[in-house]
Amino acid sequence: MTATELKQPQKANGNGNGKERSALYKLGCLISAWVSDVFAHPMTQLGFILLCLAWFLSGWPTDLLTAALSIMAITLTQMVLNRQNEREAEAHRRDVAMHAKLDELIIAVTHAHNELAGIEELPEDVILEMKEETLQKLTDATDEPDETHRRMPSDAKRTRSATK
Repeated sequence: MTATELKQPQKANGNGNGKERSALYKLGCLISAWVSDVFAHPMTQLGFILLCLAWFLSGWPTDLLTAALSIMAITLTQMVLNRQNEREAEAHRRDVAMHAKLDELIIAVTHAHNELAGIEELPEDVILEMKEETLQKLTDATDEPDETHRRMPSDAKRTRSATK
């Protein structure tokens, strides 16, 4: 999150309930993103290993080090989970947009099967069954002018029959 994004209002979540995030929340997200990026760097991890070795060699009490590392691990884990959740929400938004575009193309094409539009909402076994039916139609298609399906290239037919 950049400084420009801090100034822009954002929705609290993807359901569009109208709640905007506060500047303090956005600042926390910015700090969390920066800290998780820094601590994910391999050199930082190497630095922590060296810090622990130096701590042990110095003879200082390990219970203090253990407590500090435990608190840091829990905090960093939460930061990483928050970032992952944000990325997944963005990926879901892109997927929905892509499916809307694909549905539009399926509906617009003359010989396309409109029942394929929106199949991403169906259970996976139904989608796989529909895919098999479509591939079988393509495998059986000919070059006849009245054929509603384009012929599958011969190398794709060989690959398809070899996998059965």
